Order: sequence, then structure tokens, then C-alpha cells
Amino acid sequence: MGGTSGNGASDDLVHKVEELTEQHSLAQSEKKNLIDRFILGIGSILSWGAVILIAVIILQVVLRYGFRHGLVVLEEAQWHLYAIGVMFGLSFAQVKDSHIRVDILHMRLSERTQRIVEILGILFLLLPFCWVVFDNSLDFLADSWRVNESSDAPLGLCCRWGIKSVIPISIALLALAAISRLIHDFAALIGTSNSSKRT
Repeated sequence: MGGTSGNGASDDLVHKVEELTEQHSLAQSEKKNLIDRFILGIGSILSWGAVILIAVIILQVVLRYGFRHGLVVLEEAQWHLYAIGVMFGLSFAQVKDSHIRVDILHMRLSERTQRIVEILGILFLLLPFCWVVFDNSLDFLADSWRVNESSDAPLGLCCRWGIKSVIPISIALLALAAISRLIHDFAALIGTSNSSKRT
């Protein structure tokens, strides 16, 4: 009798711990979804920049080859729009998991090991990289703002600090996307651990 009730109490305790763990995983997943929705929303808005970029390129080509009079401001606008697409595309690709993987060993690992590699990579490679770039870009941006930097070309774009501000903002978004991925991987790792214990 005593042994049976002891086992029952132990099972109840294990069940409660599993429930708490699942609730914690759900809360973490909701946080991740909030971050992801925020980044995807920004990405969706900025993706219209590609349409503007195409229009600017077409206009520049028509002016240059049709009227033999290209505009420096359009040339520089192309670089700026392309830079915005690439820089903000980093966080978008991280959230969508659509970046190119070149690690042929990764696909051969078990799901649990893949999660661990992802976590270690984010903690020791991606987040430190984001911090270094973000930290160094602030002085770079501050100097540009201080002198009100503009294009070297007489008819170029003004306010060069505007495009330089893309660096810290986009890198901060990439770090946020990495944290979201970290939450997801931790939750998945806990989930696989729990399922392996049950079996």
C-alpha cells in the first residue's frame, strides 16, 4: 500500500513538473512569435524598397541611354536602396530560416544535436558578431551625424548619416532575430528531452 501511494505521489510530482515545463515552453514560444511578427512586419514593409529600386534602375537606364543624361542622385539612390534590402534582409532571413547553409555535417546530426549546435553558434558566434558591429557602428554614425555628411558628388544625396544609421538598426534587428531563434531552439531542446524521458 505504502509503496503504491509513494509511486502515485512521485508520478503526480513528475506530471506537475512536465506541465510547468510545457507552460514555460509555451510562454517562450509566444514571446518568440511576438518578436518574429515584429521583424516580419518590418521586412514586409521594407520589401517594397525592391519595387522602388527597380523603378529607380529603369529610370536611370532610360535617362542615361535614351536621353544621354544620367543622374548622380539616382545612381546613389540605387546603392542606398540595395543596402537597405541587404541589411534588413539579414534579420528577415534569420526569422524565416531561409539563409543558405553550407555546413554539410549539420544535416547528418540528430535533431537534438542540431539544436545544441544552433544554440552554441548563436551564443558564441552570432550574438558577439552583432555586438561588435553594433558597437563600432555607433561612432561611425555619430561622426557622420556631427559633420552632417553628404555625398562627395556635387549633385549627390545629402544626409549620408541616414543610410549609415541602417547599420546599427539592422544589426539590432538581427540580434533580436537571433534571440528569438535561441528561445525557439531552447524550447525545442526541452521538448525533445521531455519526450525522450517519457519514452
